[in-house]
Amino acid sequence: MTQSHPRISKAVIPAAGLGTRFLPATKATPKEMLPVVDKPAIQYVVEEAVTAGLSDVLMVTGRNKRPLEDHFDRNYELESALGRKGDAERLARVQESSDLATMHYVRQGDPKGLGHAVLCAAPHVGDQPFAVLLGDDLIDPRDPLLSRMIDIQEQHGGSVIALMEVDPSQIHLYGCAAVDPTGESDVVRVTGLVEKPAPADAPSNLAIIGRYVLNPAVFDILRKTEPGRGGEIQLTDALQLLAEDEKVGGPVHGVVFKGRRYDTGDRGDYLRAIVRLACEREDLGPDFRAWLRSYVTEEM
Repeated sequence: MTQSHPRISKAVIPAAGLGTRFLPATKATPKEMLPVVDKPAIQYVVEEAVTAGLSDVLMVTGRNKRPLEDHFDRNYELESALGRKGDAERLARVQESSDLATMHYVRQGDPKGLGHAVLCAAPHVGDQPFAVLLGDDLIDPRDPLLSRMIDIQEQHGGSVIALMEVDPSQIHLYGCAAVDPTGESDVVRVTGLVEKPAPADAPSNLAIIGRYVLNPAVFDILRKTEPGRGGEIQLTDALQLLAEDEKVGGPVHGVVFKGRRYDTGDRGDYLRAIVRLACEREDLGPDFRAWLRSYVTEEM
């Protein structure tokens, strides 16, 4: 009989990175606030958490990240101006971000890596399992990855990570998982993890992408984890210890994702994400697709 585990209610979104790949745009603007069509990237991530039933969201921020808090707060002056104009549509869109979730914020004082950012969430999370969503990965809402991960964690306990097959030549850009199959086609048992291995050393072509459902035992491990690759405290190193010994915090499973993912952490993929999402919008898509076809045919 499948054991039932506590329902997850909290999401953690690390958002303290400097966004150096997007300089100079991110010199004064957080990378998470860069627009993807007409919403900042971070709003897509919060919406994903809420859709999966996680309405308690902790954002781990850093210096110069105040616009993130402002975006999810009320803007009474703007709302009043839109109300006076009778612009109900834009008013609803402005209010949407402030009504999405119960937002909390904690500052990561030193940029010591993803593992340290997750550790900053320990006082808020407590002793319950929780989700971690990285803002660079946008998951299409038609492909509910996080909900599937939560279901697997509820069935098996422990932790669950999101995996995606990549070309072996690209595996050095990701954390990589060694896995064993299970009885479910999209679920694997994780036996080991390596952070950004050389292609020849990679145990598989399954890359870790930015969604995790974690057992709170990870906090004790992170407190003892020494800086690893890049001189940072790596979440992958802590998960490796959980995968080695399930007595510490349960097993580690992986959900192999085959849906639509938009990587906004890379400039080229960021532009491709905007084009894809704009093409699929009912209000923008028809005219934009027609222009795009014309541009590619005539100009390129």
